[in-house]
Amino acid sequence: MGRREEMIAKIKELMTQPERIRNMGIAAHIDHGKTTLSDNLLAGAGMISEELAGKQLVLDFDEQEQARGITINAANVSMVHNYEGQDYLINLIDTPGHVDFGGDVTRAMRAIDGAIIVVDAVEGVMPQTETVLRQALREYVKPVLFINKVDRLIKELKLGPNDILNRFAKIITDVNRLIKKYAPDEFKSQWMVRVEDGSVAFGSAYYNWALSVPYMKKTGVSFKDIVELTNSGDLKTLRQKAPLHVVVLDMVVKHLPNPLEAQKYRIPHLWRGDVNSEIGQAMMRCDPKGKMVMVVTKIILDKHAGEVSTGRVWSGTVKTGQEVYLISAKRKARVQQVGIYMGPERINMEAVPAGNIVAVTGLRDAMAGETVSVEQIEPFEALHYTSEPVVTVAIEAKNVKDLPKLIEALRQLAKEDPTLHVKIDEETGQHLLSGMGELHLEVKLVKLKEDWKLDVDVSPPIVVYRESVTKQSPIVEGKSPNKHNRFYITVEPMPDEIYEAIHEGFIPEGRPKNPKEVAKKLAELGMDYEVAKGIVDIYNGNMFLDNTKGIQYLNEVMDLLVDGFHQAMDEGPLAREPVMKVIVRLHDAKIHEDNVHRGPAQIYPAIRGAIQCAMMKANPVLYEPYQKVIINVPYEYMGAVSREINQRRGQLIDMRQEGEVMIIISEAPVAEMFGFAGAIRGATSGRALWSTEHAGFKRVPGELATNIIRQIRQRKGLNPEPPKEQDVCPQQ
Repeated sequence: MGRREEMIAKIKELMTQPERIRNMGIAAHIDHGKTTLSDNLLAGAGMISEELAGKQLVLDFDEQEQARGITINAANVSMVHNYEGQDYLINLIDTPGHVDFGGDVTRAMRAIDGAIIVVDAVEGVMPQTETVLRQALREYVKPVLFINKVDRLIKELKLGPNDILNRFAKIITDVNRLIKKYAPDEFKSQWMVRVEDGSVAFGSAYYNWALSVPYMKKTGVSFKDIVELTNSGDLKTLRQKAPLHVVVLDMVVKHLPNPLEAQKYRIPHLWRGDVNSEIGQAMMRCDPKGKMVMVVTKIILDKHAGEVSTGRVWSGTVKTGQEVYLISAKRKARVQQVGIYMGPERINMEAVPAGNIVAVTGLRDAMAGETVSVEQIEPFEALHYTSEPVVTVAIEAKNVKDLPKLIEALRQLAKEDPTLHVKIDEETGQHLLSGMGELHLEVKLVKLKEDWKLDVDVSPPIVVYRESVTKQSPIVEGKSPNKHNRFYITVEPMPDEIYEAIHEGFIPEGRPKNPKEVAKKLAELGMDYEVAKGIVDIYNGNMFLDNTKGIQYLNEVMDLLVDGFHQAMDEGPLAREPVMKVIVRLHDAKIHEDNVHRGPAQIYPAIRGAIQCAMMKANPVLYEPYQKVIINVPYEYMGAVSREINQRRGQLIDMRQEGEVMIIISEAPVAEMFGFAGAIRGATSGRALWSTEHAGFKRVPGELATNIIRQIRQRKGLNPEPPKEQDVCPQQ
C-alpha cells in the first residue's frame, strides 16, 4: 500500500468516529499568512513535500490565485494528525482575507466548528481580523489564535524576548476584547484565548516553526532557543525542534470542538426548526443513522464532473444514488457522486456520515446556503453577509450568438458566489453584474473570458447609490387606476439602532414568523410597541407596517401590498436607485369588495405611487457607499498618501506609527476610489500595502447630489432633471 492509499484508508476509518473529527478553518486579515500556514499543515500531514511548503500554495489551485498571489476561493482538504497516540481527522478550509471575498468566509464558517485566527505579529489585529472573527462568532465557531511572522520581530525589528512577549500580550488582549464583544453570551469567557492553556500559538508559517506553552513544557524547547536559532539562520534545526504542523494541529485537536460537542450548541442557533423533533435531535446528536441533512456552503464548476457542491453533513449519511430535496429551490435531486477533498483532488467514497465535510455532485440548482435533506424540513438560517454589492458593471456580448451562453455563465457565477448580484435588464439588453468592489468584479470578468471563452464589452464601473428620507411625511392617499381602492400611508426615516439591528441579523429580514417577538425587539430599540406590532415585512433594510384597525378585505390584498412595497423599495423616486432606512406605515385603506377590482394591476400602482409621493414629501436624499481604506506605508510617503485620500473626498480617521511604518486608516466614497490602486502605487513608488472594507453608506452632500442624480437618470434613459414633488404626486 502506497502512502496515499494508506492515507485514504485512515481517513475512511476516522470519518465514522465523530469524536475524532475536527472541522476547522483558517481566517485572517489579507496577507497575514493564512495560505502559507495551510500549506505547512498539509506538508506536515504528508500531503505535499516539505521543501515546497509555503512556496507551493497548494490550496490556491485557481490559476488567478497563483497569478495574483491571493486566496480567492475557500479551499477544502482533509488530513490525519496524531495527538497523544490517537489519530484525528482534520477537515480544513482555507478562507480568503480580502474583503471583496468576505462572502466566501461567511459560507465557510457555516461548515466548520472552530477557526484558527491568524494575526501578523508586526501588524497586529487589523480591521479585517475583526470582520472575520465577528463572522466566526456569529456562526458559533470557536476561535484559537496563531501569531504569525514572529521571525520579523526577531530579525527586522530586532526586538528582545521581553519586547516580543509584550507585543504578544497586546495582540492577545485585542483578540480577547473582540471575542468578548462578539461571542455568544454563554461563551464570552469560555472562548477567550490564553497562552497558558495552549489556545495561543506563535511562530513563522514561512519558516515552518511554531511554539505553544504546552509544547514548550513537553519538549523543553524555550523561546530563547528559537531566537538564537533564528538569528544564527539555522532554519533546519529550528523546523525539527518546533515543527509548525505539530504545534498548531495539537492546538486544534485539544481546543477546537468535535462535531458531537459543537452541534449541541450550533444547531439550535443555526436551524429554525424544532430541535425536539426527530430530525432536530438527530442533528443535535450528529447521528449517522438519522435522516440525512446537509447544508451546501460552496459550489464549484468542475470541467469533468459538472457542479460540485461542498457542504457540511449535520445528520444521517450522504450516499451515492440517494434521492434528496433541495429545500429552498423546492425541488428533488439525486446524489450522483460523494467524496471528500485532499487538496485539489476529490476522492470518491460510497457514503459520508454526519460530522464531515463532503463534496457532492448531482445537486443541480442548489445555491450556497441551501439546505438538503431526505424530507421536507425547515431550512437553516440564511447566510448573513457583512458587506453588500456596491459596484456594478454592465456587460454585453460582442457577438449576438453568444447571448444564451453569456446568460448561462452569469447565472453560474451568481450561483457559485451569492454575494455577486446579476440583473438582466430586458429593456436595454444589458446585463448588470454587481460585486463587493473593483477587484471582486475584475476576478469574475477574467473567469467569463477564460473559463467561458466569452468576448464581452464591459462598461466602466458604476456605483450603486441608495435613496432615503430625512423626516416623516404627511399621510398620502394612493388611488388605484379604477379609483375603487385607496391606501393612506406615511414614510419616515428608520432610526440607526433599528437599521443596525437588521443589518447585523439581530432582526431577520423577510416576513416575520413571530411578529410579536420582532415587535418586542423593535420596542427594546426605542420603537413604540403598539406601532411595532404592525410589522408585516422587512426588505433590504426597509420596513412595512400595517397600523390599520379592522379593515375589510385587507388580508386578501396584503401579499400584493408587500410586493408593491418591494417594487417601491427597489426603485426610489429620485433616480430609481434602491431605497434604504425607510419605514412605510399603512394607516387606513378602502378596498373594493369584489376581488376582480382589486388585482395586481390595481393594487401595485396604488401602493407604489403612494410610497413614492410620500418619499418626495419627506425630504428625499441620496446616500453613497463608503470604503474604509487601511494603508501601511513608510513614514516619508505619509504626505503623498494623505493628499491622495483628500483628493478623493476622503477623511483620515486614525494614524499610528509602528517601527518605520505608518498605518493610516481613512474613509472615502467608493465613487472616488476607482483607479486608486494605480494612483497609490505611483504616489508611493509601490511601497504602500493597502486594503479596503465596506464602511456603510453616508449622505451625499447637497451640492453634489443634484449632479449625481442627473448623471444616473441620464444613464438610465430618464429625463435628466431631478423630479419635483408635483412630478411624482398626482394632483388631488
